[in-house]
Amino acid sequence: MTDTDGTLERSSGSQARPNKKNIFARLALFIRQVVAELRKVIWPTRKELIAYTAVVLVFVLIMAGFIAGLDFIFTKGVLFVFG
Repeated sequence: MTDTDGTLERSSGSQARPNKKNIFARLALFIRQVVAELRKVIWPTRKELIAYTAVVLVFVLIMAGFIAGLDFIFTKGVLFVFG
């Protein structure tokens, strides 16, 4: 039975009980579910994958250069003040 907001209502006598299947049956079920979910994935094409990789690498190089520049500036500032 659902409430007006769409959530399920539990009766006071029913509680969720863990599944009592053996470990191998649960493992097989898990693997089947994983395979079913992987079939739903929209995999990128080779062209898209190369483009995404290039964007990430360029961004990482820019950020590394930015942080290296800040490190250089702060190092010069600390040496000027203290050294």
